[in-house]
Amino acid sequence: MDSQQIIEQYQKAIIQIATAGGTGTGFYVKEFDLIVTNAHVVAEDAEVTIAGKAFDKALSRVWYTDRKHDLAFLQAPTGIELPDVRLGQYEQMKDGDAIVAIGHPYGLNYTATQGVISKVDRIRDGLKFIQIDAAINPGNSGGPLVNMKGEIIGVNSFIIRGGDNLGFALPVNYLREALNMYLPNKGQASTRCFSCGFLVTTTNIDTKKYCPSCGTEVKLPEIPEKETEAVGAAKTIEEILKELGKDVRLAREGVNTWSVKEGSAKIKITYNAENFFIAGDAYLCQMPSDATKIKPLYQFLLQENYRLNGLVLSCVKQNIVLSCIMYDLDMTKENGAASFRNLFQKADYYDDFLKTEYRCTDRLEE
Repeated sequence: MDSQQIIEQYQKAIIQIATAGGTGTGFYVKEFDLIVTNAHVVAEDAEVTIAGKAFDKALSRVWYTDRKHDLAFLQAPTGIELPDVRLGQYEQMKDGDAIVAIGHPYGLNYTATQGVISKVDRIRDGLKFIQIDAAINPGNSGGPLVNMKGEIIGVNSFIIRGGDNLGFALPVNYLREALNMYLPNKGQASTRCFSCGFLVTTTNIDTKKYCPSCGTEVKLPEIPEKETEAVGAAKTIEEILKELGKDVRLAREGVNTWSVKEGSAKIKITYNAENFFIAGDAYLCQMPSDATKIKPLYQFLLQENYRLNGLVLSCVKQNIVLSCIMYDLDMTKENGAASFRNLFQKADYYDDFLKTEYRCTDRLEE
């Protein structure tokens, strides 16, 4: 297979994962009906947000964590047909083999980089890792490393910062071992003891915190009775979103970043803690392809900006964006809710209006 065929085969199997602390990548393994990612991607969360080309944002339960091998298994979405990608054989790999690394680096969806295996069995912390020269970056973590047969041969795990394309993937044999170990306990919160390798579950954990095999303190991926709340301005933003009927857990897209939909408009909310402001940017439609409509469109946008109170219409490349900005010290739950409600309502209105009156086109989405 060539790299383009591999990318096409894997697009619907690649999963984007978001928590309150950041984003990462996962991939669906149909043989086990689980999503695989790195443990550091899900961190301490027992529930994360997932999205893919075949389905919209959804919540996913974290069922298995393995700190030593940096692995986590998540519940797959139900009722969705996802492709069957195969696990390869570690023993067949050799230095110089061509590979493709797929993931979501820096939030850029479905990015694939091609390279070769620099060393099949680089030893780090007592484990073998596949050293590769394909560029992997933050956000690639948890994505698949694929050979030119289209088989998964590793899980992209970490890079050496400051190095020139020094990336490392956990070999597939460790992944297969962990999947087979967990399979009989599927649907049960489990963690693999990083000290002795014993599978600790809700049924065998000692006094709710210790490995029954060696006594090491472990933590199961269990949903807490009370959800951890954000603090400061982030807490106010989440309270506002709840008041406006949005699911905060689905809205979270990393540190101080949220994304929601209102009608056909996508709205991104960010809190810049360094400069003390909250920005709401509603991405509407795109510029019309009919050149005769562009000048009257610009005139309309400028006229509307004189009339709008607290909102601004602008063009960012081909996108038409409706924005509002508030300073964190000035924002209360009441005035913040009023501003965001106005943004949401106007965003949905302008998106439809601009398409009808000026033949603006639908926004391109990945």
